[in-house]
Amino acid sequence: MKLFQIFFGAIILSILNPFVARAQSFTADDGYVEFISRAPLLEFKGTSNHLAGLIDLDQNLVDFFVDLNTLDTGIQRRNRDMRNTYLKTDRFPFAEFTGKLITPFDPNVNDKQDVRVSGLFSIHGVEREIEVEGTLEPGNGTLRLEAGFSVLLEDYNIDRPRVLFYELADEQIINLTILLRLSEPS
Repeated sequence: MKLFQIFFGAIILSILNPFVARAQSFTADDGYVEFISRAPLLEFKGTSNHLAGLIDLDQNLVDFFVDLNTLDTGIQRRNRDMRNTYLKTDRFPFAEFTGKLITPFDPNVNDKQDVRVSGLFSIHGVEREIEVEGTLEPGNGTLRLEAGFSVLLEDYNIDRPRVLFYELADEQIINLTILLRLSEPS
């Protein structure tokens, strides 16, 4: 009888809480990412709604990437120059971050939680170890991630654009927002 109560309790918990019964893997391919580029007299941003990602809480794995050809700055010539001259997307089409959560996260607490991840960010054929801070907020079978970090163009061998007296800063600000959905077990 005790075994039946334990088994029945586990079934009830799995129905009431989808995180208990299934692998805790979340994915999305429609996240938002932006970079903000500043110069003394000019600021612009590039955006994409094609950020793809995975957070696997069982394996403590975080992986996000974006096709750099989907970045849009609002000006076609600037897009072309950014892709061809600076990012060289014909050779290096993706930016990717792969890492691990290094702060505790409880998917059963339905509040926004501060998180920090450590891992490798790669762009323009260069891979560097970075830490990223953000928030994770569990929902009904979802995780909402908001994060931001900065990159130095020189760290990734990306030439800094210079147009007349509009010299861009070496530091670029990266922000992302993505709603990941619980993956069905395979």
